[in-house]
Amino acid sequence: MRLDWNDIRARAAHFAREWSDAAYEKGETQSFYNDFFEVFGVPRRRVASFERAVKPRPGERGFIDLFWPGKLLVEQKSAGRDLRPARKQALDYFPGLRDDELPRYVLLSDFQTFELFDLDTRPDEPIRFRLPDLPDRVQDFGFIVGQEKRVFKDQDPVNIVASEVMGALHDALEASGYTGHALERFLVRIVFCLFADDTGIFNPLGAFEDYIVHRTSEDGSDLGLRLSHLFEVLNTPADQRQTTLDADLAQFDYINGDLFAERLPLPAFDRAMREKLLYACGFNWQNISPAIFGSLFQSVMNKAERRKKGAHYTSEKNILKVIQPLFLDHLRAEFSRIRARLDNGRRRALQEFHDRLGALTFLDPACGCGNFLVIAYRELRLLEIEVMRELLPAAQLVTDIGLYTRINVNQFYGIEIGEFPARIAEVAMWMMDHIMNARLSAEFGKSYLRIPLRASPNILHGDALEADWASLLPPERCSYVLGNPPFIGAKNQSEQQRAQMIGIASLGKTGGTLDYVCAWFIKAGAYIRASAEAAPRIGFVATNSITQGEQVAQLWPILFQRYGLEIAFAHRTFQWLSDAKGAAHVHCVILGLVRREDEPKEKRLFSYEEINGDPVETRHSALTAYLTDACNLSSRYIVVHEVPRPLCPSKTMITGSKPLDGGYLTFTDDEKNEGCLRTPQLSQFLRPYLGAAEYINGRMRWILCLQAEPPHVFRLLKLISERLTQVSEFRRGKRGARNSEKAGTARNAGTVKLATTPVLFHVNVLPSAPFLVIPQTSSEFRDYIPIGWLAPPSIPSDKLRIILDADLWDFGILTSQMHMAWTRTITGRMKSDYMYSVGVVYNTFPWPHADVIEMEVIRGLAQRVLDARDAHPGATLADLYDTKTMPLDLRKAHRSLDLAIDRLYRREPFSSDRERVEHLFGLYEKLTANLLTIDAAKTRKKRRAKAAA
Repeated sequence: MRLDWNDIRARAAHFAREWSDAAYEKGETQSFYNDFFEVFGVPRRRVASFERAVKPRPGERGFIDLFWPGKLLVEQKSAGRDLRPARKQALDYFPGLRDDELPRYVLLSDFQTFELFDLDTRPDEPIRFRLPDLPDRVQDFGFIVGQEKRVFKDQDPVNIVASEVMGALHDALEASGYTGHALERFLVRIVFCLFADDTGIFNPLGAFEDYIVHRTSEDGSDLGLRLSHLFEVLNTPADQRQTTLDADLAQFDYINGDLFAERLPLPAFDRAMREKLLYACGFNWQNISPAIFGSLFQSVMNKAERRKKGAHYTSEKNILKVIQPLFLDHLRAEFSRIRARLDNGRRRALQEFHDRLGALTFLDPACGCGNFLVIAYRELRLLEIEVMRELLPAAQLVTDIGLYTRINVNQFYGIEIGEFPARIAEVAMWMMDHIMNARLSAEFGKSYLRIPLRASPNILHGDALEADWASLLPPERCSYVLGNPPFIGAKNQSEQQRAQMIGIASLGKTGGTLDYVCAWFIKAGAYIRASAEAAPRIGFVATNSITQGEQVAQLWPILFQRYGLEIAFAHRTFQWLSDAKGAAHVHCVILGLVRREDEPKEKRLFSYEEINGDPVETRHSALTAYLTDACNLSSRYIVVHEVPRPLCPSKTMITGSKPLDGGYLTFTDDEKNEGCLRTPQLSQFLRPYLGAAEYINGRMRWILCLQAEPPHVFRLLKLISERLTQVSEFRRGKRGARNSEKAGTARNAGTVKLATTPVLFHVNVLPSAPFLVIPQTSSEFRDYIPIGWLAPPSIPSDKLRIILDADLWDFGILTSQMHMAWTRTITGRMKSDYMYSVGVVYNTFPWPHADVIEMEVIRGLAQRVLDARDAHPGATLADLYDTKTMPLDLRKAHRSLDLAIDRLYRREPFSSDRERVEHLFGLYEKLTANLLTIDAAKTRKKRRAKAAA
């Protein structure tokens, strides 16, 4: 009986170890290839001979090292020899062979390196690999066991292209009317069959593809029926099948009664749809990456659906950023300590460690297609193999390696709101289980399969925010909660999602402005707090918005105080990486949380000098919610609350004008020019109207400023009268906005009331003297937010923050690196851009103490910054503050200003922005403590006055 591919891989691994030091062509070639053919269960003497004499040309004589007529020619060299001449030597033999002897395959080798040519399909593109990789390449030698008819279109591991092929099949079926649950379940089964066909689950290799090619009509008319019949067979144990079952179906083993149990409606295929399925069969699914499943799911969802569900699929690299500090680093460190022991207790300690691995449980309450669970399972199994190497000496004969493995898929739990990804998660876990069983077989020399599938991952199809996690996995039995919950901002949440967020956060009627991901943090906190025993640890990916801006003051007191959690590890902001088509471009953090009583002594912090680079790890005794060191603070639980006025003696900052006009009062340059041609008097009523984009990029926009004009002017100028009518109609809800940016404006009672006075803005800020401006939004890639002055007649929009009575002292402090460090840490973000907030950033900023002389020094250095800008006429602020093109004189002026302002805070220089922020947090603590003392004194005074009355 032919060996299955798992047996062959196991034999190949043994062969690779036995021949790892082979090198001598003349002395070892024949023994080498006798053993090589035994890997496949084929005696070499039955098919091939050594030193076959051949006459390539008259008068010449040569000897082929190994020859299998019609199949294979081998040219062998000693280790380290160049194989390029060997190919020419092999092909030179061909003229001396009969036509029926010409081989399809040519193998070149020096014992440690292999080059296999398929002269029919890729004569100039050999498959190259090293001897240790032979277990992964055995299917390339399928012709040895009679499996040469299968030709892969892509010999590389399945990649995103394969998921797009499956997406195309999904779209074709959906367009034909085969939709919903049936379609999703059907595609999951197809994915499993494609994988099984290439990995030895189906035996012989390629049985699924052969069944479609040879037993279904080319027009696809019977394909749905044939697949349905196959699914029934896969759902039926061999001893319960009919004795008259078609032989092509009887060869398929029983898989599992859950995966194929449900009877689905028959899909109606046509020729093109059948070709799509055959095209998917052509990919090599043997080395499938588990990340493919998330990508597959995402490839069949449109962009709007992804946004609605907050679906962002993670690369393996990012998954490892979570699971390594969450549990893997700790487990590997413990294993290393045990392995290094030399005492009599070493073996017992290894056995206990192995047993603990088999008892760990994992919950992903937003598991999607199971990527986190799959990668965690793979890494755990890889660690187990290392443990088993220590427990099972190489000389020991292992008859059933399955008796030794402790880890199985039923240790993994997930919750997923979508049925399709939930089912994909189950299949992905089974596939990874098979991959790791094959790896285990190769390691210990015995084939090990878990087919039929008995243990199942515990994937709940449901809404994680409505489900009872404890009923799926009691917290006292859970080891780790991990995953990548949905990223949906407060403004983009549906009514149901908003209601869920409000209910879970319990922040009062408004519910705060928390992102949807916060609900998972809060529910996970409640979940682990409910455990009376050792509690699970949490590791979640989130948008960086939950560690900056107004959300910090809403979320973190819940986690710190309500549930008594601590940050055990964290990754500061980094750029999201995804293997999916249409991947989301977001900036994330990773947070590892534990109960306070379980916190480690050292907290790990991973920081990124480049947002898409590799992190640098530091260790800390405590971390703040802003992911900064808390060792010099009296409380690690510090959060910055939005306040209505500055905490320090500083000038008032306000927001610019907000017309609430639907765009009908504003004009572009072209609109202004066209309008003035029609109505020359229009120009006297138009004033420059600048927001952040116009200010930074040197563009111009105009706005009708009519607040001080007499009413008869409007009647005389038709264009103005028309625009005012349009503003009024917009505010009443009878007219839409002129552009999509304004389209979402909600009409409330206040807006409708404004319809009666269309000449007035909703917020009227009309400066009469020069004023300082800070853009609300600015790129994170600038070292400094471009700050500066505007003057009348310019009108600032609500996209600018302004100080009406500012001087050079204010400008100097606000444009400093000290203020920038505070802004980067505290402010909210739009994607990754800064969203400068008056209440959260400016009003809370701890200003330095300075005497008159020091303030004059700062004013002088601030003026140098403005002078350096003026030295580059024609350059916009965007040009001047681009990190790649920032002029040297401007950078030097800023640096001098930065150093002077740093010295106002402390004498020792700051080595980084993190040091600056940690120092500012200490000042903020004192400011807020003083305010609390003052407020308490005022309260006591009021009580005494009330009592006296």
